Amino acid sequence: MARPPGSPCIVSKVYITGLGLITSIGNDRASITRSLRELRHGFEIYPPFDKPDVPVKVVGTIKEFSVDSSDPEDWVFPPRYSIKREILRGLAPNSLFAYCSMLQAIEDARLSPDDVTNPQTGLYAASGGSPFLTHHYHERMLKVGVMRTSPLGIVASIAGTLNFNLVAHFKILGASCGFSSACASSMHGLGFAYEEIRTGRQQRMFVVGAEDCNTDSILPFAGMRALSLQTDPNLASRPFDVARDGFVGTGGGAVVVLESEAEVARRGVRPYAEVAGWGQASDGYNVAISHPDGVGLQLAMKLALKDSGHAPEEVDYVNAHATSTPIGDASEIKALKAVFNTPGVRPAISGTKALTGHGLSLSGVMETAFCAVILREGFMPGSAHISQLDPLCEGLNILRATVAEAPKVVLNNSSGFGGANVCTVLKRAP
Repeated sequence: MARPPGSPCIVSKVYITGLGLITSIGNDRASITRSLRELRHGFEIYPPFDKPDVPVKVVGTIKEFSVDSSDPEDWVFPPRYSIKREILRGLAPNSLFAYCSMLQAIEDARLSPDDVTNPQTGLYAASGGSPFLTHHYHERMLKVGVMRTSPLGIVASIAGTLNFNLVAHFKILGASCGFSSACASSMHGLGFAYEEIRTGRQQRMFVVGAEDCNTDSILPFAGMRALSLQTDPNLASRPFDVARDGFVGTGGGAVVVLESEAEVARRGVRPYAEVAGWGQASDGYNVAISHPDGVGLQLAMKLALKDSGHAPEEVDYVNAHATSTPIGDASEIKALKAVFNTPGVRPAISGTKALTGHGLSLSGVMETAFCAVILREGFMPGSAHISQLDPLCEGLNILRATVAEAPKVVLNNSSGFGGANVCTVLKRAP
């Protein structure tokens, strides 16, 4: 289909050429692909929560990393990553995850140092910051004095820590910015990075999302009654199930490399997928709760499809936001029904947070990476842990098991506090 009238001037197609992932279901593309295919979750009883006064028990933990200490020199991480002391001392746990993901993505995309450091390569990042280190440095300031806190405490802990550190340490010279729209943040970063390339302002963009995975970053959501209280890791995250009772917290890091068509041709690389379009819209309803009918998400999906030049009937697979909260899932179900309302149009739908947990601002770019893997490898993962499908889902094709069919067009949803909704359309690369 032709691109709709009124769309921005298109200079270039945009492709995903590299991925970097530190997640609860694996710390590299190969292990994550296996987990997605086999529906292996990354949940465990989290030891700091295993006490009588904490009702939440299950977390999507990050394996091979030990980052509980406030001193980065005490951290343990896989030996494949060599990080200089002067870099490490300015990182938070989330920026360590992001740093390792960047190294993976650069290697995966086969980028040279000159590809990374030039005015045509930029970086957009999203994170809620590090509540863990913010708390630590504030406490230290009050206890031992203002001038005895770390000089890098601010840049290591506040919301911009990812872009501060990554832009400096990877010598990024192009566009850089941080995004803050809660759980839609990294998808906003992806959408605007896509614009930078397709309109010719940049040739390459790193899109980064990362969050801590600890008590300070996860447990406050219990006060909102947003976290699952299940004690069985196999039942804690079950989007679309009638008995879902909240999301499972997780953290980690993800990086997606976007490049112009010209750069893909120049470097002779094989893309994972093409980013075909995106859309965003707001609910205008509540500071924390999705619109009951998914009004903003409906519009975001419609705008993304229009931007991509694809009709709803051309979509093969939807990676739903699907956090496993009763209200949020119901809102998205209604939005999906409103968009895919033509008789016989039933794209496959699943929620990969059933495996990973909810990575907050990280989730959008992480799940974009999953969609890229799905498009290249030719399968559609099931929505795990469903015992009884919510009757509200009647008429939707919610996958209960992985399907060995190759989608051509994939839609990916993200929603955040305040009713921020972002949708991207990806399709199989030639």
